[in-house]
Amino acid sequence: MNLSNYKDLPKGSKSGFPLDRIVFGLITVALVLAGIFLVSPSGAPLQATLTSLFGLASDQSTWYLTRAAGMIAYLLLWLSTVWGLVIPSKLFGEVLSGDFTFDFHKFISLLSLGFLGLHIVVLTADKYLPFSVAQLLVPFLSPYRPLWVGIGVISFYLILLVTVTFYLRKQIGMKTFRFIHYASLAAYLGAVLHALMSGADSSLPAVLAIYLGTFLVVIFLTVYWLVRALINRSDKVPQI
Repeated sequence: MNLSNYKDLPKGSKSGFPLDRIVFGLITVALVLAGIFLVSPSGAPLQATLTSLFGLASDQSTWYLTRAAGMIAYLLLWLSTVWGLVIPSKLFGEVLSGDFTFDFHKFISLLSLGFLGLHIVVLTADKYLPFSVAQLLVPFLSPYRPLWVGIGVISFYLILLVTVTFYLRKQIGMKTFRFIHYASLAAYLGAVLHALMSGADSSLPAVLAIYLGTFLVVIFLTVYWLVRALINRSDKVPQI
């Protein structure tokens, strides 16, 4: 969520061979094709092998997998949010700058979306509390804690929107790009509420400590960024 420094990106980040998009697209297509193959009659032997190897016949296996994917997605989203706050606040000076800063921010955003996708897809296969596609993609239709799951769905769409704008900066302009990136904070807040209020592990002390610690870091960086922005603005006001 780098809100101010993207306009100063080196030329290497703005043009060139779009390898990341091609790789991400190929991986997405490969996963979709693999999923189609597994649910087809031809994929039955492979499905039986995977079930035997990983104990997928258990009613709890998918529940464990979706919880793990959700936690990893949350931590990646937190890291992306922190990364985007550190850069414009110049907390580390010029240490974090250039191509690496932008590319890494984009990479962890895409990775977070990938684990969010896994978190959602696995829920459709859950045997204990199965979800329909509509219940997972339409806010507040979930049979399980609809308000908090619905907030999580909205956060997912916000993260998707923000991530897509990485590739549309030239088309939408930097002003719109930075404005949309403010939605990152709303997406992160929604993810925290979703995790705390609907997560199966949110009552565990260790998990609560993770949520509280990461949330406080974001609060500190947000306040620091806002205060620094106000100071910079006041310094630019001509003195009478």
